[in-house]
Amino acid sequence: MTKQHSITPPKELLSEWAEEYDFRRIHERNIVSYPYFLATKAAQWGADQELDACVDWLLNSAVDSAETLNPYANALRAARRPKPPSLKEQALNLLQPEGTPARVLNEDQLGIIRRALESLPE
Repeated sequence: MTKQHSITPPKELLSEWAEEYDFRRIHERNIVSYPYFLATKAAQWGADQELDACVDWLLNSAVDSAETLNPYANALRAARRPKPPSLKEQALNLLQPEGTPARVLNEDQLGIIRRALESLPE
């Protein structure tokens, strides 16, 4: 009997990724190839598993108490998995500061600004 490595994605997760790829292929433009999509998802998932194992080790195996180490574990997770910029931050980053030359935005960039504006209350 062969033992599956701890960061080998389970078959159920692979099925979820296949469904996600099919959904994106139908509803989005410029989707990457399936092997690239799958490799990226697997790499991200494996890295997340490793980070979780490191945080668990820090909280459960270290000399200090988990209560003392919890801020460090949270800081480690935040540093290694920063939150993506909000829609507002993305839109603001696309706009040029005052006094700089205007530039042409592509369709994807305009879509980000449009979604940010649509999310604002009336």
